[in-house]
This record gives sequence, structure tokens and C-alpha cells, in this order.
Amino acid sequence: MEMPKQFDNLNSKVVDDLKITLKQSSKVSIAAASFSIYAYEALKEELEAIEELRFIFTSPTFSKERASKEKREFFIPKLNRERNLFGSDFEIKLRNQLSQRAIARECADWIRRKACFKTNVSLRDIDGVMTITNEEGKYTYLPLKEFTTTELGCERGNNMCPTKMRMPSPFADKYLADFNEMWNDSESFKDVTETIIDNISTVYKENAPDFIYFVTLYNIFNEFLEDISEDVLPNEATGFKNSVIWNKLYNFQKDACLAIINKLEKFNGCILADSVGLGKTFTALSVIKYYENRNKTVLVLCPKKLNDNWITYRSNYINNPIAADRLRYDVLFHSDLSRVGGSSNGLNLDHINWGNYDLVVIDESHNFRNGGKVTTDENDDNPRENRYLQLMNKVIRSGVKTKVLMLSATPVNNRFYDLKNQLALAYEGKQDNINDLLNTESSIETIFNQAQKVYNLWSNLPKEERTTQRLLDNLSFDFFELLDSVTIARSRKHIEQYYDTADIGKFPTRLAPISYRPNLTDINDAINYNEIFEELQRLNLSIYRPSNYILPSKIYKYIDDGDEKKFGGRSVSGREIGISRLMSTNLLKRLESSVNSFRLSLGRIEQLISSTIAKIDAGEATVDDYNFDDLDIDDAEATVGGKKSKILISDMDTLSWKRDLTADLEVLTLLRLMLSDITPEHDTKLQTLKEVVYNKIYHPINGRNKKVIIFTAFSDTAEYLYNCLADTILKDKGLHTAMITGDIDSRTTLKIKRKMDFNALLTLFSPISKEKSVIFPDVQEEIDILIATDCISEGQNLQDCDYLINYDIHWNPVRIIQRFGRIDRIGSKNDTIQLVNFWPDMTLDEYIDLKGRVEARMKISVMTSTGDDNLLSPEEKGDLDYRREQLKRLQEEVVDIEEMNTGVSIMDLGLNEFRLDLLDYVKNKIYSEHAPYGMHAVIAATDDCPKGVVYVLKNRSNSVNIDQKNRLHPFYMVYLTDDGEVFINHLQPKELLDRVRYMCRGKVEPIAELCRSFNKETKDGYNMKHYSDLLGDAINSIISVKEQSDIDLLLSGFQGELFTKEIKGLDDFELICFLVVR
Repeated sequence: MEMPKQFDNLNSKVVDDLKITLKQSSKVSIAAASFSIYAYEALKEELEAIEELRFIFTSPTFSKERASKEKREFFIPKLNRERNLFGSDFEIKLRNQLSQRAIARECADWIRRKACFKTNVSLRDIDGVMTITNEEGKYTYLPLKEFTTTELGCERGNNMCPTKMRMPSPFADKYLADFNEMWNDSESFKDVTETIIDNISTVYKENAPDFIYFVTLYNIFNEFLEDISEDVLPNEATGFKNSVIWNKLYNFQKDACLAIINKLEKFNGCILADSVGLGKTFTALSVIKYYENRNKTVLVLCPKKLNDNWITYRSNYINNPIAADRLRYDVLFHSDLSRVGGSSNGLNLDHINWGNYDLVVIDESHNFRNGGKVTTDENDDNPRENRYLQLMNKVIRSGVKTKVLMLSATPVNNRFYDLKNQLALAYEGKQDNINDLLNTESSIETIFNQAQKVYNLWSNLPKEERTTQRLLDNLSFDFFELLDSVTIARSRKHIEQYYDTADIGKFPTRLAPISYRPNLTDINDAINYNEIFEELQRLNLSIYRPSNYILPSKIYKYIDDGDEKKFGGRSVSGREIGISRLMSTNLLKRLESSVNSFRLSLGRIEQLISSTIAKIDAGEATVDDYNFDDLDIDDAEATVGGKKSKILISDMDTLSWKRDLTADLEVLTLLRLMLSDITPEHDTKLQTLKEVVYNKIYHPINGRNKKVIIFTAFSDTAEYLYNCLADTILKDKGLHTAMITGDIDSRTTLKIKRKMDFNALLTLFSPISKEKSVIFPDVQEEIDILIATDCISEGQNLQDCDYLINYDIHWNPVRIIQRFGRIDRIGSKNDTIQLVNFWPDMTLDEYIDLKGRVEARMKISVMTSTGDDNLLSPEEKGDLDYRREQLKRLQEEVVDIEEMNTGVSIMDLGLNEFRLDLLDYVKNKIYSEHAPYGMHAVIAATDDCPKGVVYVLKNRSNSVNIDQKNRLHPFYMVYLTDDGEVFINHLQPKELLDRVRYMCRGKVEPIAELCRSFNKETKDGYNMKHYSDLLGDAINSIISVKEQSDIDLLLSGFQGELFTKEIKGLDDFELICFLVVR
């Protein structure tokens, strides 16, 4: 009697014995939990010779029923058993050789000829065994948990007792009889042979790039699918996708809308920070429509200058392109939050139920980035909340649960706390409301504190090292997770590069800016800019500083008991120096804008001084604060409100004050006299503008497009230009001109039988983007020249125009880009667009230095009774070097807003689009649970995506997130070029996913020509050494980045994880799939 044999799979291996035992006539019967193609490969020659193989899966495997979510714990082991078909956890090394495609093809062919598979669908427990019948006898090998290379002894597993036995007859007869009984039980054991063949075939068939993109998403974001609830997904039963607004959205706007709804439902808030020109308003309107369809009450809070836009979209106007949607939201202004009565937009503020809004949409939400503050009066009484706290307490914390959607192209200035303060509105300022919802290790407070520390360190680096990428590399996983959860911020470059814009067009090409520096006048020996500035330096503007002249014996009336002199609750130095410097700065701005505006300002200040001197001479009782005339739109908004404060003239040193007032009056009178000869005919800047406009009319840059927008900061300048140019252009060229400002009635040379309001003029100027054919079907004429102030520099789509002139250079470079954003928009019908800038007649350095000498911006809002602490024109706050650098750039190129700031940016960091793509795939019943690891697709290289390979890997150690910086952990993505250079490393998953999305999405069929080329190169998958070597390079790149990071941390004095949680190499990573770029 033959004796049993024993194998330890170290010195004696099952596989070696099988190679001897298996014969040409052998019949093999196996019962095991799984079957691996690599076990087939280890015995390929012997298995080719056998007569047949019967295989029973000992537990339900490859059966058709799907486990419910409640029974997921049973479904996952089943899925793991099925995946073992392509290699078990201990066969990673074999899979990473990338040879499975060739092996799978041979194995499938062998199964069709030799094998049959059944699965146990009963609850019966079955031992794993393999019995071989041949001419010599019967032999049973046991225990055999799985038919894998590990169980055969080819690879080491984690089994502490790997001993196997070979039992001859009569023991083998008993095992074979039991197997035959099961094999013949058709109720308990179902045939799955075709399913096995189909699954193996997936390995060697050609895959569409779109499918590999989905496999990538399915693996990386599978937890998102598990956690997602119907409650936080847009409910399409509301019918909002049938609305007019939804069907007007571009594809990237639809993505944003769905993501916003998801974030509002899950986190109660979201910031939409898409770049200028990407249509944030329409995206927000689609979100509003969704909630209004659910009978929710919506409030839009916006700056006054954006009122007409929001009012139009909810009104039954013929110029409302979405009137059929019948939106009904309320529109109020940021400033209304501080008002205690009156009306606004037809709403009685005394009766507003502030706590009854289900959704608040805050346009220009960066106005709330400084957070909350309480101020008091001069007696430290009557505490007053600023607008931020009014919004938080009156609207968000009170009444119903309020969701908050914030819109801003610049949500962050130069500190991360800007973002934190805005996001706090979504969680009512109580971090516990959001901490449990975030998938982060740290609290939101800790995340922002750490991010600010990183920023502070980064900001002290040398300029050449202070790159945005350097900052991003040092921020934590939690910070990116937070941004991904509650923000959407995409740049125009992102949309152009990663979205199919074939249906909507592209952004027009920006021509290099044209700069003009005309003299002040063509009159010989006339005054110039520098000479005027020298005269302005002589002004002390004492008219705005009356408290400086209060008699020492009377000062007690106007001070608090505190250490600092106070007047009206505010420091004398802060208030009055602020006013005088503001007006000094404003004079220079007005001079830069136009001679006419400057003259008007001189005259108004002269009149104010003269009337004040008359009051002094007449012995009137008091003097008080003065209205802020002549300010640009930013300064005007910052100084809204404020209770006038009074000073008794009897308490003042009127002799000294009158002396200083008289000195100023002499300077102002002299300046006005020296400028009196500069009439429009001798205004060189005006005449240059006329030549530029006429040249554009004669030589359009796009077909016959003659449209021009002329921007100026001041309504006085706009009116001056209109009066000097409009009739002349109509007479000479037959073209109509219009003027739009925030505080003067709109005007136009085009006369039709209806009121020409703000929106009507814009519609006639930009007829395609504003749908003139619907609103004015009977009006054939158009407006070609538009003169406007910054009241239309945001929120308007005027892309019919292709030529924009800045008649004065705004002191805030961002404003220049916002102006240009009116015509620099995706979907433009113009191939090219032109920016023209008018500069003062001096070098840029002189210009910046001139501004620097009058720059003394202060918190003007502390002068107002609102208690608001927003900075006056906060975007303008910054050092002169920054302005010099950005204005120099604007002479050579037009840059995006996100590129203007060398500091904090949250642009293009979110992963929302990929989750939405995954949801769409799953909704369309495309499942990838059985997709084997290691599949690939072949895609075409482009200028932005060179030849190489993109590997999608999984770290087998879930607990080791290298440096806590991989946002996709435990998944890693690396893009290598064909020569092994890292093109995009694992710390840039957003950029890499964007590229994969762009290259793969929508390509639902394999690219035949590329597949043939790849198959020829690799001999149909038999020679994968090059790609296996690149895989090793990819994993080594991950390890080298980790080692370098550890060393950097150590040298910087931080406690890192040097020599801990070691990642050794190839065996620590699982290849999920890869993309060959050819």
C-alpha cells in the first residue's frame, strides 16, 4: 500500500509533485474557494495534457444574485473570491509583471477545451481538496483552500502551517465519491463555466479608454458610493432638469450645479469660486430653481451694483431669458443687513422674516471674509454687530435651517482665515456642526490654523522659491479634503483643457494688450502730471480735519475717558487722516481718469472750502462731516452710511483753520486756472481715444465686428466721453453709442419707442449673449460703442464685443481683469479679443511710486455707523511691489485672476467632477466589481500628455498614508514618460485625474489602430518587460518622494516619520489598472 506524502511547500512543494503526477489521461477534481490563472500558468504544460478538470467553488462564487447593502459583509468575501481568478493577494508580484493578459488568453482557451466549473449555492460546508485520477491510481491533495500559486508552493503566503498531504487510495476514493455526489447535485451546484470564461476574457480583450477611466474612479471613490445617500443627491423628480435655466447651462456648469446641491445637502454650505467668465450667476440660478421647485424660500444677498442682474432673472420682464421658470427669490443688499428700517427692492425691512429663508445665496461673498465684530458708540454703549454677525444671527442661526451658497471669484485674499470666516456661515459658526461630517482627522479650526502656519512660513521664503506649487505641497491632506467638501473652484484653463467645449465654443484668443501714454495736452508749456502732483502735495486738506483745530480747553467735550482721543466713537487720527488721505488719493485717481473729472473735483472742494469759510465769517454754530463726492464705485460702497458728527465753531481755533483753508483754496484755484485751457479739443487723451475707436471701426479684428467697450472708474468721466464722442461717432460712422453708470441715468443715441434702461442698453449692445431677438424682435439697430463704469465690471456677459478699452487704469489690478471678463468668456463668437490700456504720461515705475506716495488706505468702514470693519477696497490692500509686478504683466499679457495673486489660491483643487462621473456610470448600470486588476487601455498622446504610462496603484497598507499628503490614499497615481521620467507624481492626483478624464471620457470603443500597435510591440502581451520595469520606476518614485520629504522635515526641525512605517517597494502596491499613452 502506497504511503501518504507530506509537503511543507518550502523544501518539498505540491507543485513539483503535481508535475510528476499529472499525466495525459489524468482527470482532475478540485473543490476550493477560488481559482487563479497564475496557478494554471504554473502547471500549464501538465494541465494541457490532462483529459478533464472539474472545479467546484466551495462557497457561492460567480453566482448571479447580488447581495443587498445590508449583507455587504457577505458580498465582499464573495467578490474577493471572484477576484482571485486573476490572482490572490499573495500573487501581486506575478500580476505586477503585467503578463496576465497573455496568461488569461491561454487559460480561457484551455477552459473551453478541458474544464468545467460549478459553484456551491447551498449552505453546505465543503472541505478544499484536489483529487487526481490516472492509470497509476487516485491521489488526493489536502487541505487545498484555494487553487493558487501560494497553495501550490510557488509563492509564500501568510499561512503559519502550510503543510499539505497527498493521500492515495483508499482515502482518495472516499474524497472522489464525495466530490462526484456534489457534482451530480444540480440543485446545490450550478454551472458557472461560461461566467468564468467571460470574466477571464475581460483581461485579454481590448478595453475602451472610457471603461478604464471608470475602473479607476470605481476603485478610488468606491467609499463615496457606499456612503452616499439619496438624501444628499439632487432629486430629479423635482423637474429642475426640465427648467429653462438648466437647459441653458454648459456642461461644466451642470456639473457644478449638481455638486453644489450635493454639498448643500451634506454640509449645509458651498463656495462657488469659478474664475471670471465661467457664468457663476447662471449656475447659482439653477441651484435656486432646484430649491424653489422643492418649495423652499430663497434670499439673494448682493452688492447694490449687481441688483439689476438678480432682479431681472426673477421678474416677468421681456428681457429675462429665463422668465418661464418663474423664479421668486427675494433680493436684498449686503448693506440692508445693518439697516433697522425702511424698504429695499420693494420689501419692508421692518417686516422681513429674516429667519425663514431655507437658502441664502451670497454674491461677492468675499465681502464677508473678515468675520464678525461688535462696535460701540463714544460712550462704549449701544453695541452694534457688523454685517457678518447680522447675517449670522438674523438669517442663518434663527428660524429654519438655512443653507448657504457663496459666490466669489476671489474668496481668499492673503490668508486662509478669509475662507474660514465665509465657510463658518454654513455651519453657524459652530465647528461641531461640520466636524463630524468631514472625512478629516483634525477639526476645521485645527485645519485652518495649520494651513495658516504653513502659509506664514511659505510667505517668508525667497521670491524664487515662493511658488504656488510649493505652498500646495506643504498643505495637509485634511486641508484638501476640506476644500473638496465645501468648495468648487475651476479656472478657465481647467475648463478649456478638461471639458469638451465643441458644442459651446472656446475662450477667444487674447491678443497682447496695447498701451497708450498720451500727454495731458498738446498745448505748449502746459502743466503735466508730475507738476500737478507737486501742487497736490502742498494741500493739507484741512477741510476734512476740523477736529485738529479744537481748542485745547474744549477738547474734553470730544474725548472719551480712555487713553485715546475720540470723536463720535472713533479716533481723531484714524477718522480724519483717513478722510483726508482718501480724498488726496481720489484727486490723483480723478486726474488719471480725465482732466474734466479732475477739474470738477477741484471745483467741488473749492466750493466746500469757500462755504466753510463763509460759515466761519458768519459765526455759524457748527461744522459737520462732509459728503464723499467724486469717489469711484469701490470707495463709494465702502463709505456708505455714517452719522454726521458736529463740532461747535466756538470750540475751534478758527483763525488757524481759516488760514489753512485759505492756503488750500489758493492751490486749488491755481490748478483750475492752469487747466482751464485744456478743452476737449486740446485733451490729448480724449483725442487719442477717438483715434483708437475710429481705427477699430475701420479695421475690425473679427469680421465686421465694430463693438467697443470703454471703461472708466468715474461717472463724470463717462459722461464727459459720451458728450464728446457719441454724436460725432453717430454722424461720422452711423454707429450708436450708450453710457451706463451707477449714479447717472443711462443715455444712448439710439432712439426707440420704449424706455432705454440699464438692461435694455446692454441687450442692444450684446444682442447674441443677451438674446435681443427675443426681447426686441422688431428692433433692427444695435449699439456698438458702450461707455461704462465698474457698475457692469462684474456679473455681465457682453461677449458679442471683442474690444475693451480701460480709459483709466484701476488701482486694483484685479479690477482690470474683471472688466476684461465681460468679453473674455467661453462660447464667444469672436476668435480674438483685444485689451487697450491708457496709462499716464510717465514710466510705470514713476506711476507706481506716485501712487505709493499717496497710498494710505485705512479701515474707512470704522467711520460709518454700520460698525462694519471691511477694508476700503480690500483687494487694493497690498504692497507696491505686488502692484508693480502685476501691472507690468498687464502691459504684456492678460492674465487670469487666480494668476494675479502670488499667494493663496484654491483654484482647480476639487475632486467633485470625478465623483459625479462615477455616479453617472453607476446610474447607467455599468458595474466594475468583477473587473480584474491590471487591465489597461491604449490612448493617444497629445501636446499636454506625452507618450508614457499612467499607473493606478493601491497601497496594501491602508494605515500608511505617506506623509498624510496623498489625497487618494490608499490609491496612488503616477504618470511616467516612455523613458521612465516622472511626468506627474502621486502628490498631484487632481492634475492626473483631470488628464485621464480628458483623454478617456467619452471614448467608449477601443482605439483599434493604437491597440494593434501596442499588441505588436508587446507580442500580444507576452513581452511586457518594458511596462513592468516602468511600474517598478513608478513605485520607486513614490518611495523616493517620501524619503526626500522625511529628510526635508528632519532638516527643518519637524518630527517626521523617518525610518518608520517603511514602504519597501513593488510588493507593497497592487496595480489596479494602467493607461498606455502612445
